[in-house]
Amino acid sequence: MNLDWTKKEFEAYVLLYAAHCNHIEDDNEQAFIRSKIDDKTFHRMHTEVVVDSEEENLNKIQQYFRENEFTQKEKEVLLRNIKKVFFADGSVDYLEKKVFDILKKIFY
Repeated sequence: MNLDWTKKEFEAYVLLYAAHCNHIEDDNEQAFIRSKIDDKTFHRMHTEVVVDSEEENLNKIQQYFRENEFTQKEKEVLLRNIKKVFFADGSVDYLEKKVFDILKKIFY
């Protein structure tokens, strides 16, 4: 698949995937993500995350990450923002913990 995303679009996809991974998107999670990206990107990437299957979500994240270079700092910021999405609703559930571990493995 051809992913011609910018890094900002990739960040939006990953953060929206994190918010959607347990199939419960809290208003606080969405508000945090909206503070990081513009509305147009939010809506476009949100639609893509929701339409894609779980396997497609992870495959796209893995492919983009493999095909693009990220500095150590970029990786750390992205993981920190993923944690903030998970904690935005006040708790982290089992699925969110599993997804965080998977994403951490992809990034490192």
